[in-house]
Amino acid sequence: MPLTIGLTYDLRSEYRALGFAEEDVAEFDSNETIDTLEQTIRLLGYRTDRIGHVRSLCARLVAGDRWDLVFNVAEGVRGRSREAQVPCLLEAYGIGYTFSDPLVCAITLDKAVAKRLVKAAGLPTPPSFVVRCPADVRACELTYPLFAKPVAEGTGKGVTDRSRIDSPGQLDRVCRELLDRFAQPVLVEEYLPGREFTVAVLGNGPDAHVLGGMEIQILSQPDGGIYSHESKEKCEEKVRYSAVPPGTLRSELEELALRSYLALECRDAARVDIRCDRHGRPCFLEINPLPGLHPTHSDLPMIAACEGVTYAELIGTIIGNALDRLEKGDPVRRGRRAGSV
Repeated sequence: MPLTIGLTYDLRSEYRALGFAEEDVAEFDSNETIDTLEQTIRLLGYRTDRIGHVRSLCARLVAGDRWDLVFNVAEGVRGRSREAQVPCLLEAYGIGYTFSDPLVCAITLDKAVAKRLVKAAGLPTPPSFVVRCPADVRACELTYPLFAKPVAEGTGKGVTDRSRIDSPGQLDRVCRELLDRFAQPVLVEEYLPGREFTVAVLGNGPDAHVLGGMEIQILSQPDGGIYSHESKEKCEEKVRYSAVPPGTLRSELEELALRSYLALECRDAARVDIRCDRHGRPCFLEINPLPGLHPTHSDLPMIAACEGVTYAELIGTIIGNALDRLEKGDPVRRGRRAGSV
C-alpha cells in the first residue's frame, strides 16, 4: 500500500475569513499552491491527507490520526518560533516530516540569530545591530547607508523603499514605525549596494548540493531597487529573474549558499538569499528553511525550472530526501517508499 503523506499548511483564505489583514497572511499559501502540491504528491504515487494549520494538527493527533510522513509548509501565526510549532508537535508524536527541525526553524526565522551563527562559521554577512526599543538607536555605530527590517518576518514584510536609511534621524523614524507595527525587534544592517541573488540547496549533510540560483533585478524604480513585499507580490511586473551563468561569481554564490545551509543544519531543501557588497563579494542575508512552493510564483520552483527540473521532480526529491533521512536516522521507522524521483 502506498505511504500516506499528510499536509500541514496555512491558507491565506482561511485566515482572511477570520479577519486577518492582507499583510498578516503574506507568508501563507494560496489555495492554488496547496491544490497543486497535493495533486503532485498523488501523481508521485502517494496517498494524501490534508491536515491544515497547527491547531488542526493538534486536534487530529489527539484524535489518534497518524501519517507515514507529513509534508510541512506551515508558517505559524505568532512569535519568532512559530515555524517550529508543527515540527515540535510531530516530533513529540514520533512522526516524520519534510524540511528542517524545530531548532533550525526557530533560529533561521530570527535573522539576527542566523547571522550570528553564519558569522561564527566564518562566512561573510553584513555588519548588523538589533534595535529592541527606540532608545537602542542611539547605540548603533554601523556605517551608513543602512537597511532596516523586522527581525522575524518573511516574504518581504516590513520592507519598503524606506528600508534603505541614510541618516540617524531616518533610522529613528523607521525603527519606531517597525517596532510599533510588528511588535518585534528590528534588524539593522549595513546596506549592500551590489547585485542580489537567491540560491536553492537540496539534500542532507554530505549529500547536500546546490540546485541552482537566480539573480533578482527590480524593474520599478519607485521601489528604490529594493526587493520589497510589494515587489514579491507583483513579481511578474516588477521583477526580472535570470539564471546565474557559469563563472567565478556563480561558484562563489553556490559555495556560500551550501556552507550556510550546512552551518545552520538545514534539511531536505532550503533557499539562501545573498547580496553582493561594493566589492562584488557575495554576502549572506538570510535563509528560508520552508521555501515557498507555488509552481510558478515561488523562487524555489522557479530555480528548479531554470535548471530543467520539473515541479514533480522537485517535490519528489524533497520527499525522497526526507524519507532517506528518516530511514537512516530512525530505526523504529517502517514503511515502503513510493513515487520518489
